[in-house]
Order: sequence, then structure tokens, then C-alpha cells
Amino acid sequence: MNQDPVATNPELYRVVFENERVRVLEYLDRPGDKTVTHSHPDSVMVTLSSFRRRLSADGREVDVELPAGLARWLPAQSHSGENTGDADTHAIFVELKEPSPDSTSAPDALGPASG
Repeated sequence: MNQDPVATNPELYRVVFENERVRVLEYLDRPGDKTVTHSHPDSVMVTLSSFRRRLSADGREVDVELPAGLARWLPAQSHSGENTGDADTHAIFVELKEPSPDSTSAPDALGPASG
């Protein structure tokens, strides 16, 4: 997984903070916007707006609807996405730079964890 979302989708992702242990990204899009395939390491996603998205990877699709003000674990994954709602998406991703202690954490993850 080496498709940095800031490089693949620079109009949607921007780095707001980075040090040797974490990188914090801000994500902003509008209804109908799509991302090309990109990768996230293990991360915490904080929703700043309510949104609906369709995430796609390896022939699978998942529809996600999340309220504003939620923090969710996002296991390492590659995917593309589309804003399928009628509102802008605004989220923060806190990407962990340290590898997971369990290398089998979620090899087929798509979207945020449910808990």
C-alpha cells in the first residue's frame, strides 16, 4: 500500500500536521466527487460533517453513512471512494506511522470499523 492520498487526490486531501509518529490529513469533498485508488495505514478517522460514501476495492463495494462528531478506527486499506450524499464530506485522518503489532490486523478491510 503505497498510494499516498495526498499525491493521488491532492485536491481533496491535505496534510495539516506531521511528525515521526503520526500524520494528520484533512479531507474535504462535494457531492459527486470521487477519489482514485489510494491507501491509508492504520488510522483514526474523525467525521467533522455527516456524510454518505461508497468505497470500492478489489471488486467489492461498501456504502458508508456516518454522522458528524464520530471517531472511528480505520484499519490499513486501499480503496477509492465517491461522495454519494447531498452534502460535503469533511473529515480528519490521524495516520499512524508505526506498524501494527499484529501484521494480520485486517487484510481485507474496506471502510471504517463498526466499533
